Amino acid sequence: MAATEPADPAGTPLSRLAALHGVATSYSPSPDRTVAASDTAVTAALAALGVDASTPEAVRAALADRESVLRERLLPPTVVSWGGSPPAALAGLPDGTRLRIETEQGETRAAAQQLPPGVHTLHATAPDGRTADAHLVVAPARLPAPPGRTYGLLVQLYSLLSRRSWGMGDLGDLAELTAWAGRTLGAGFVQVNPLHAAVPGTPTDPSPYRPSSRRFPDPVHLRVEDVPEFAYAEDRERIRALLRRADGLRESVLDKGALIDRDAVWDLKRQALDVVREVPLGPGRLAAYWDFLAEEGQALEDHATWCALAEVHGSDWHQWPAGLRDPRSAETARARGELMDRVDFHTRLAWLTDGQLATAQRSARDAGMPVGLVHDLAVGVHPGGADAWAQQEYFASGMSVGAPPDAFNALGQDWGLPPWRPDRLAESGYAPYRRLLRALFRYAGALRIDHVMGLFRLWWIPLGEAPTDGTYVRYDAEAMLAVLVLEASRAGALVIGEDLGTVEPGVREALHERGVLGTSVLWFERDWAGTGLPLPPERWRPDCLATATTHDLPPTAARLTGEHVELRDSLGLLTRPLEEERAEAAADTGEWLALLARLGLLQGGSGGVSVASEEAEIQAVHRFLLRTPARMLGVWLPDTVGDRRPQNLPGTWDQYPNWRLPIADADGRPVTLEELAASPRLHALMDVLRPRPGAPGTDASRTP
Repeated sequence: MAATEPADPAGTPLSRLAALHGVATSYSPSPDRTVAASDTAVTAALAALGVDASTPEAVRAALADRESVLRERLLPPTVVSWGGSPPAALAGLPDGTRLRIETEQGETRAAAQQLPPGVHTLHATAPDGRTADAHLVVAPARLPAPPGRTYGLLVQLYSLLSRRSWGMGDLGDLAELTAWAGRTLGAGFVQVNPLHAAVPGTPTDPSPYRPSSRRFPDPVHLRVEDVPEFAYAEDRERIRALLRRADGLRESVLDKGALIDRDAVWDLKRQALDVVREVPLGPGRLAAYWDFLAEEGQALEDHATWCALAEVHGSDWHQWPAGLRDPRSAETARARGELMDRVDFHTRLAWLTDGQLATAQRSARDAGMPVGLVHDLAVGVHPGGADAWAQQEYFASGMSVGAPPDAFNALGQDWGLPPWRPDRLAESGYAPYRRLLRALFRYAGALRIDHVMGLFRLWWIPLGEAPTDGTYVRYDAEAMLAVLVLEASRAGALVIGEDLGTVEPGVREALHERGVLGTSVLWFERDWAGTGLPLPPERWRPDCLATATTHDLPPTAARLTGEHVELRDSLGLLTRPLEEERAEAAADTGEWLALLARLGLLQGGSGGVSVASEEAEIQAVHRFLLRTPARMLGVWLPDTVGDRRPQNLPGTWDQYPNWRLPIADADGRPVTLEELAASPRLHALMDVLRPRPGAPGTDASRTP
């Protein structure tokens, strides 16, 4: 899919200019409806791309300049070769153009030679003397399919507390979970929420989807006792005092009904890590740390510098002294030197967290998991955070990402995330995107891409405007996909795209062509183009991760009982009378239960609503998922013990404890990792996904 849409010669100068820069002047919320974007939104999006469209004269001048550039340009800044085939952009070159390629390994190749996967430099010289350099992304034509059919667990890591946690789940718990799930349950993967570095502050934004940095993980997830130097810390009295306070935090959540307090957990861990850092690294550990510093380079230095400056000046770099707002200024360099001890502290934390993430993935693979950890990539970053400060040239100033109005949200959505500039990404050969993916794939068997449609286009909203007053800006999806496939293939990892909701025509097909799996959630899989009834299992797509629910949806128990409607009503989130919402939810659930009964998946029911227990109904839902051809089956870990509370309730902020709830049983009592491992209800549900051949109501022989 191209980076820009062809300009309509009959359109207005503004619409033609917008099209040449990938800015939409209208969008279609449904096939039969087109909505025009406001000139204000279009003009603001162009301004964020460095194009002045503030007056008719400016529009005409910018249009003439853009058309001239495109006429004279030999090559776009980034071109793509799939599977070694010639890039499509070469077809438009004048006859006689000479081509030369410098590979990322430093070799010089002719264009006709087979090229290794990578991001190379393409030099073109036309007969008329014009020259051009372009980044050449050579990617495999398609990612391989998952290694057979596999099933696994979905969990928000902070919610998974063990009797060793410091008040929230950590990477030690994750390693234990993967080892147990792989060895005891036969699970093939564990999917977690984004573990990106959060924006510090009190209170910290608990959402894992609005991080300070996507490039570096959050040290709040560290298991402090697993840091090798912890055992040699000299101030044992202080360590013991911190451990006692950690015990109190854990007990308050598990035994006293308190919410997870990320800030309190981090305060304790920061103090403990300050003590641990006083222990000198041994020669081998020191060499490994230096290697990490060299490998991460400028990006890590920037991240650690932002963290150190945030401790002094606050966590929004827009409010810092003017000289410090530029990461390359002399003032910033001086401040870095003055804060070098704190900069080193934060680089050390990044290294320790990276190491424990790698340990968790090794634990998964050692336990026999063919995939292991599935990490989650958030769609963007906080505007005041480390990435937005260090990579300012790549972000669109004055814009925020969101979603236009649709049938489920008449006011649209503003996620408060600054978008990447597609032009700057292309000019750099997608360097920041490549570095981000490479870092995440280092400890992932698969990567889930939140709102994967953002590889194609994003809804840009001018700051201060309503979400309804935005417009779509297009990205070069072919290049974005090529970089994704390249980095995933280098890591031997899978990619799962979160493609729920309104999806632009052609997007799912393009993702499928490149081997990117989709996401299918049971309650949304209906015959929307026909009867509207639940989609029979044989009609589900095979190339997907199939689940019963997600972190943004009600747990399956709440969906079956209708409790999710009561919860939304109690928070004032319903847009219709309660009885109407109840009736619709009951009808929806009833249609699914009737299908499960007809398929013989429910005990005690046939051809109608089942009289089975709630636990049996949850099992039946997962028997249904087993009937589909989906290559990956995911079980929401709270579903295994009957938890009724969603981890996140969209549309709420402080009205509901989003991202702060421990996993709990059907009565709301927190359940530890140790209790989960011993839960008969959990084992009964997981047995559904590993049935004996020929067991009634199953199709264990199906292997897509």
